[in-house]
Amino acid sequence: MSQVTLNKQVPEFSLQATGDATFSLSDYAGKMLVIYFYPKDATPGCTNEGIDFTENFADFQKLNTEIFGVSRDSVKSHESFKAKYNFPFQLLSDPDEIACNLFGVIKMKNMYGKQVRGIERSTFLIDPAGKLIHEWRGVKVVGHIQEILELLKN
Repeated sequence: MSQVTLNKQVPEFSLQATGDATFSLSDYAGKMLVIYFYPKDATPGCTNEGIDFTENFADFQKLNTEIFGVSRDSVKSHESFKAKYNFPFQLLSDPDEIACNLFGVIKMKNMYGKQVRGIERSTFLIDPAGKLIHEWRGVKVVGHIQEILELLKN
């Protein structure tokens, strides 16, 4: 499967989600989608990002926008993470890197002086017709959610 391209249709994909559900892109036709990729459940940056989305969830809902967080963690790990912080949105499990590869978010990163493969914090905005209309790569958590909301409001 090739990678997503800005202003083009996002290919159909499905992933296991929290709440014993399966996410399929086509199930959300007619809605704006924010799909954000984060490195690991329950780590400081990922927790802060999830909390920021939670605190602004009502604003996204008013803008007909659904939010989905994606990492390589298991559904079980996601369930614990989601419950601990009361995230009102689904977390998607991508252990086989299906969506990670589709969106091109796997990068070589330095961790404690070693090169490791990991998810580069990234967010993608998909329009109601399923087209990728904006992407943020190498995201810094602070201020990011406001940036997405501003774009959605305009």
